[in-house]
Amino acid sequence: MEFSPNLCRAGRALLEWSAVDLAEAAKVGIATVKRFEAGDAVRQPTKDALRAAMEAAGLLFLAAGEKAPAGGEGVRRA
Repeated sequence: MEFSPNLCRAGRALLEWSAVDLAEAAKVGIATVKRFEAGDAVRQPTKDALRAAMEAAGLLFLAAGEKAPAGGEGVRRA
């Protein structure tokens, strides 16, 4: 499943995290979080770090059709 800027923003909202909170948890720069969420390209290890930080905080990211009756991608608390 591709970790998208939309999923990143949704995950932050669910955790009630600011971009700074995510940057600190993922050990990346705040500018990196903002660039990714704006749709700019970032390296795959950076995407992995952002996703891993939110998963460590208790989120589960779903691919289209995966455990979601509506069939859409999404995020929920694990």
